[in-house]
Amino acid sequence: MRKESNSKYNSSEIIEMSYELQASTYIESMKDKKAREEKVKYCNSLYNTIIELCNPKSILEAGIGEGTTLLELIRCFSENISSYGFDLSLSRVAYANRLLHQQGIKNFNLCTGNLLDIPFLENSIDIVYTSHSIEPNRGKEKEILQELYRVTKKYLILLEPAYELTNQENRKRMDYHGYCRNLKASAEELGYSVIKYELFKYCSNEVNPTALIIIEKNKNKEDYINREVFADPIHKTKLQRSDTCFYSSESMSVFPIVNNIPCLRIENKILAVKFEELNKNNELFEWNI
Repeated sequence: MRKESNSKYNSSEIIEMSYELQASTYIESMKDKKAREEKVKYCNSLYNTIIELCNPKSILEAGIGEGTTLLELIRCFSENISSYGFDLSLSRVAYANRLLHQQGIKNFNLCTGNLLDIPFLENSIDIVYTSHSIEPNRGKEKEILQELYRVTKKYLILLEPAYELTNQENRKRMDYHGYCRNLKASAEELGYSVIKYELFKYCSNEVNPTALIIIEKNKNKEDYINREVFADPIHKTKLQRSDTCFYSSESMSVFPIVNNIPCLRIENKILAVKFEELNKNNELFEWNI
């Protein structure tokens, strides 16, 4: 698709199409015992990384895929934790939503969203993490880091391709696929505090090793649970919820809820200038002929 569009890097449209076509394959892969065991080890290690930093009240997986990572991570927490996730692909979010419900997970909220315009309020989540979701977004590293940093309250944890820590052959493969690079350098150029940068212990693909990057924002930020976290992806302001949609007074638009999944990408907005007026005034209109 990059060749057809004469694009050097992967566009959001290319990534979305790829994710839509892949939808359900990650859950299917968990039927393999070895793959499932590796996933559990991966998530246990991520959990240990988190609790060494703080005891979060809320976590967000930016680029949730089909929920296989968030599911195992939630299981690691003994106490109830508010969990969130979003993805570019509605189909993948739908699979994740079904998986978490089927596995008896409670207190989670998922939506569609774009890493470049994250539909969450500033400082709304204690721990924001990624698991190879920045991966296909070469050329957009700084913009994505700025959005992730805006949303996190305490720490940002990145589990992404270890471009600078792997061999030349693997780097050539990453170049071919348009994988991200220079995340640590980009974070430091933005003035962020990178407190850890190393190869992650567990990796499911030897030709695509994982690097762990931890960015500290405000470890002493007060602990409280934000009841409202979803935001207008354009203005980053609070949304008003109704039965069928979320409304943004700043955008004068609604964002639909499809099968209990808020669709909060900019492309999902529907102009609705009179939405508030119509919802405030439900009186019967007297029509005289």
